[in-house]
Amino acid sequence: MPKLDLSQIPFQGGSGYPGKLAKAGDGRFVQRVGDAGGLTQYGVNIVRLEPQGMSALRHYHMEQDEFAIVLSGMCTLIDDDGEHEMLPGDCAAFPAGEANGHHLVNKTDAPATFLVVGTRTPTETGYYSDIDMMVKFDADGFSFTRKDGSPLTAEQIGDDG
Repeated sequence: MPKLDLSQIPFQGGSGYPGKLAKAGDGRFVQRVGDAGGLTQYGVNIVRLEPQGMSALRHYHMEQDEFAIVLSGMCTLIDDDGEHEMLPGDCAAFPAGEANGHHLVNKTDAPATFLVVGTRTPTETGYYSDIDMMVKFDADGFSFTRKDGSPLTAEQIGDDG
């Protein structure tokens, strides 16, 4: 049956960022509803941000489109043009290849949720606007490097990375 029971799809926390950068995922929980429904051509996730949580480090995608709509609470979209308050029903689109680093932050004292939809491509390169970091992924997984492709430094990721 195509109808999904959201109560049966767990929220997962954490981050794939290396070392101390992983702390950016604290306060972010993702419910992978597209995966639960068997979707393979694009991802659909409900993201819950706890107070002071952020969706990701500010980034942009070279190959994948991304779309977000706030479902509950209030988020602040931070992009290259500044800060934009987003309430339920407000949405934002991030076309592939547009170098506009973005993320959503919950600056309130109550949880907020948003739905995010994104293209799934066999490969991807993403850039992080506020730090010297790039991510690449393919069928073998993902890797983080500096934007020029050299390894991340101990200063960037800390001793626990």
